[in-house]
Amino acid sequence: MREAFRNELDHLADQLVQMSELVTQAISLANKAILTADIDLAEQVIDADVAIDNLQTELDQNAIDILATQAPVAGDLRVVVSALRMSASIERMGDLARHIAQQARIRYPEQVIPGSFLGIFEGMARSSERIANATQQLLSHPGLSEVPNIAAIDEELDNLHLAVFNKIAEEHGLKSSTIADITLLSRYYERFGDHAESIAQKVEFLLTGNWDHREAQQP
Repeated sequence: MREAFRNELDHLADQLVQMSELVTQAISLANKAILTADIDLAEQVIDADVAIDNLQTELDQNAIDILATQAPVAGDLRVVVSALRMSASIERMGDLARHIAQQARIRYPEQVIPGSFLGIFEGMARSSERIANATQQLLSHPGLSEVPNIAAIDEELDNLHLAVFNKIAEEHGLKSSTIADITLLSRYYERFGDHAESIAQKVEFLLTGNWDHREAQQP
């Protein structure tokens, strides 16, 4: 019975890794779509998001079944509850990649990002892919080495998010629709990083038992 229980917990971990792999693919394609106004890539990201949603539903049901049938306590209970919360963050990261792709589809065939903002958003694209890869690595091989890396990349995204607003304040003659587009897009990237850091904090807690972070709400 105990071996079966451990196998169920391992399966939850495998599902988290699978979700993170799909999110890594999604953000990479979404970045290409938004930077090149590629409608085909945008549609691919949008259509593929259902696979991430389905995996979350399956994982959450498995976790609920474990809670109902195994009644885990102490560390095992923390693992199951953390898996539920991490699956929600990963699913939300998939949604944010979809939102980025949807911006490309909405404005197609026009380019969403004005030329003067392109450098900032290229930086956001690079950072989002790095943090997605780091999160996937963290879930595949749990350890503390990726935790500060993810926090640092999240800070990069926060700073780039602020740079977008500073640039808007400097620019003159931007259309209201353009301001809305780049504000939304910047927010999507910033939240993508926040969810990745939230996952890193939960993994750190599972490995160390320490919870020194004040976690923000993740809409």
